[in-house]
Amino acid sequence: MMAALVACDGKEPEPEENTRPQNVAEYNKVTEGLKDYYDSNEYFAIGAAVEPASLDDAAETALLKRHFASITAENVMKWSTLQPSEGVFNFGPADRLVNFARANGMLVFGHTLCWHNQVPDWVFKDNGATASKELVLQRLRDHITTVMTHFRGKVYGWDVVNEAIDDGSATYKNTLWYQICGEDYIFEAFETARAADPAAKLFYNDYSATNTTKREKIYGLLAALKAQGLVDGMGLQGHWNIDGPSDDQISAALNRYMEAGVELRISELDVSVYPSNSDPESAYTSDISLQQAIAYGRFFRVFRAFKDDISGITMWGMADNHTWLDNFPVQGRKNYPLLFDVNLVPKQAYFTVINF
Repeated sequence: MMAALVACDGKEPEPEENTRPQNVAEYNKVTEGLKDYYDSNEYFAIGAAVEPASLDDAAETALLKRHFASITAENVMKWSTLQPSEGVFNFGPADRLVNFARANGMLVFGHTLCWHNQVPDWVFKDNGATASKELVLQRLRDHITTVMTHFRGKVYGWDVVNEAIDDGSATYKNTLWYQICGEDYIFEAFETARAADPAAKLFYNDYSATNTTKREKIYGLLAALKAQGLVDGMGLQGHWNIDGPSDDQISAALNRYMEAGVELRISELDVSVYPSNSDPESAYTSDISLQQAIAYGRFFRVFRAFKDDISGITMWGMADNHTWLDNFPVQGRKNYPLLFDVNLVPKQAYFTVINF
């Protein structure tokens, strides 16, 4: 056995040289990107949430092509964009992203079919009054069927229901969906999605999915859906920060959801430089850069340990020039949560993530 480890001349083989870039100068000399270092077959598909406007920018398009193996529509597949008025569908912006992805060999992930935000008021109204449960569910079925039929065969998976679980003591969020339909809207959404495109993977998606209490409620929903053959995966959003969650919290959550027999995705990853909502705006200092690199490094170390169970890691944005965290949870507070800076240059966190 030992002989197999020794070269023909009797010397032990030299350790493989690490040729991955360690800094921006070296990065600029190579063409490889995240999708090469994290090959989809060996690890997971690295993706990004994007807006169609990015396709009009040559530098952003080049970044997208170099680094990402999948695309999620950040906003243009949400109900308010796709069906702003009843029966009037606007597929143009989403079609543009899908066509770009397909032309460049990228997977497409659909986000999201049913959510309590970015959904038009008309969905819950009937001649000015609150619509009946039957009417709301029929509108839900019509929307999902039309959207998924339009994209059938072009979308790998869908976030069918987004953020239905309550953060407090209740099981479900007290949204208009829940007030009118109870939990039935969740099961109706998944049943309709399964019928509309049987080949598409169906996911439940939520934030704070590593929180122990919320985790157990999410697990209960996944188990109920799985028992009916309605769910294929769980999306942990991953809106985290430089202080947390801990490795143990992430691992415990991934292990728990695996017990439901579902595929796992980190669906909306960004790492805020502000651990607290009360933190004042800060410049992106070298100290913050280091803290963020350490956080990204340990998150990806956990992801790699679960590479056989995680099918995708999607960054919620490409670079710090466009991030929803600039206006949430604090309006106008500049954030720097992604792997590339405002000039699309890789940050210290990028080099930490690719060097393993």
